[in-house]
Amino acid sequence: MSPFGEIGKFLVVAGLLMAAAGLAMILLPKLPFLGRLPGDIVVRKGNFTFYFPIATSIIISIVLTLIFSIFRK
Repeated sequence: MSPFGEIGKFLVVAGLLMAAAGLAMILLPKLPFLGRLPGDIVVRKGNFTFYFPIATSIIISIVLTLIFSIFRK
C-alpha cells in the first residue's frame, strides 16, 4: 500500500475520534446523573472549587472496557 493510503486511514480515524469527542461534549452534560454520583468528591471554599469524579471515572472506565473487549473479538 502506498504511504498516502496509511496517512488517509490515520486521518479518517482521527476525524471519527474528533467527531465522537464533539458529540460526547454535546450530549454528556445533558445526562443528569453523570458527575453527581456518590463517591464523586467536591470541595468548595470561597472562590475555589475542587472536583474529583472518582465514581464517574470508574463507571466510564468499566463501560469503555466492555465496549473495547466486545470489538476486540
